[in-house]
Amino acid sequence: MERLQKYLAACGVASRRAAENLILEGKVTVNGLTVKTLGTKVNPERDTVRYLGKIVRKETNYVYFLLNKPKGYISTVKDERGRKTVLDLLPHISERIFPVGRLDNATEGLLLLTNDGELTQLLLHPKFGINKTYRALVDGIVPKNVLQDLASGIMLEDGLTAPATIEILEYDLQNKRTKLDITISEGRNRQVRRMFEAIKHPVINLKRIRFATLNLKGVARGKFRPLKAQEVSQLKKLANGDAEAFS
Repeated sequence: MERLQKYLAACGVASRRAAENLILEGKVTVNGLTVKTLGTKVNPERDTVRYLGKIVRKETNYVYFLLNKPKGYISTVKDERGRKTVLDLLPHISERIFPVGRLDNATEGLLLLTNDGELTQLLLHPKFGINKTYRALVDGIVPKNVLQDLASGIMLEDGLTAPATIEILEYDLQNKRTKLDITISEGRNRQVRRMFEAIKHPVINLKRIRFATLNLKGVARGKFRPLKAQEVSQLKKLANGDAEAFS
């Protein structure tokens, strides 16, 4: 027996958190009955689980892709408003994949997609603090002491941010802009944008250039590639708290 949301994630329907929302929205049935109670347990060998009427079974072939997401694409499997999603950029993938976390519509850069729900859940869990690096162009010349305060942690409406690492790349004095790299270990909604809004230097352009041990080398905007076996192994080590995988 296993929890329904965990089973859905293992079947590649969605990440565990997203699967919980699908259950609450009444999109999942067990043996023909709609289930809206989180924590419901199922027996995969005996129970028939359906999502939107289609039977779901555990994936036997896990796949992992690195996408260089352009602006204008929603980081979801399907959008009820008909907007373009990141899956439109991988049209010939037969497996039912989903994004690991999200990049907002206006943010570009590195996004992982997979059908491995268990690994997705671990990579997104705050406990392991997976590093994500963003290249940001922000409005104004940001003083170094302000950036130091930002890196130490800043209070947002959903609490104090964890320490970050910031590297100044360029001060554009003519256009009054600052270009920098910021590395965070959290995954709050629009976190980097909100951090810079809080110090009155809003983001003009934002791109994720690194996720854990992965970067965008060799992957053009709008293109993708499968992860190498060694890269998947490193991610799994990180997801299980192995700090040596960073080296």
